[in-house]
Amino acid sequence: MTSPFSNSSALSRYGWTQALDDAFAGHREAGLVPARILRVHRGSCDAIAEHGPVRATIPASRSADPVDAPCTGDWAALRPDRDPELVALLARRSSVVRASAARSSHGQVLAANVDTVVVAVSLAAPLNAARLERFLALGWAGGARPVIALTKADLAADAAAVESEVRSLAPGVDIVVTSVATGQGMDVLAALLGEGTTVLLGPSGVGKSSIGNALLGEELLATGAVRAQDGKGRHTTVRRELVPLRAGGVLIDTPGLRAVSLHDAADGLEQVFAEIERLAESCRFGDCAHDTEPGCAVQAAIRAGEVAERRLDGYRKLQREAAWEAARTDARLRGDRVNRQKAITSHLRATYKFRDQQL
Repeated sequence: MTSPFSNSSALSRYGWTQALDDAFAGHREAGLVPARILRVHRGSCDAIAEHGPVRATIPASRSADPVDAPCTGDWAALRPDRDPELVALLARRSSVVRASAARSSHGQVLAANVDTVVVAVSLAAPLNAARLERFLALGWAGGARPVIALTKADLAADAAAVESEVRSLAPGVDIVVTSVATGQGMDVLAALLGEGTTVLLGPSGVGKSSIGNALLGEELLATGAVRAQDGKGRHTTVRRELVPLRAGGVLIDTPGLRAVSLHDAADGLEQVFAEIERLAESCRFGDCAHDTEPGCAVQAAIRAGEVAERRLDGYRKLQREAAWEAARTDARLRGDRVNRQKAITSHLRATYKFRDQQL
């Protein structure tokens, strides 16, 4: 009987490339087959393999570190037995990672091998500038290109004013005003995404799944209503899921994120607050804290009205958070090294004790 895992060209719709095929050569020689993970369950995952969908077991050892655990968007090497098993993951070229929701020092990967992060912001609710900056840092830090989709333009009181404010918060980021109800901006957004991998991010109720369905051309993603008094919605997407787009490329929908804590996001912060980083290069002192130091270019720009003081406050807050997260991670890594050394020492002592008893 011919194996259903024999021709990787069928994976090209999901992003398979010649470079990936070359990287997979060693796995193929070992009898493994390529697949892309569509969604992850407890102890297993749904994936698309060379000739169709498959559910593969995930060994418990693969989930020891959340950052290394299989995630939607990963490329995997599967053992094509009667009960397929995930054996290895290919190296990720990008990943969207936040600090663990459990507040551990581990990160949590939201999506892997992403080209574009679409941050959905509802025009039907007050703008949360700090949250937007966090989402943008998340995208930039992971190696993806952020795009902002301002949703529900048909319900906006003053879409132009919000768009102007968002542009001041997102230097260098493409911003599209959209409405699924009227179709406004959807063709522009689709053109920006190209044929790569796109992930939708944002809190519940901003219209992520509605945008996804519009891009897909059919109602594949669950949607729900929001509360009129505050514009907040309930989770309708319950897990991360990858689906192919009709115009090419793939889309990863994600559950609404109530909290976004940064993990290893220093590069992302530099991109989000590019104007402050640029001004800081002109400060008199290299270690300027942009407070009361003489010759501070950042404070001069704030006094001149060129930079909002809220931007500097947001920059400092996220820097402090990133530094605290990095310190926790370093402490955990040091602890892991100590624990490994203790385990080795304990094993050696047991070995020597057993050897001595045999003499």
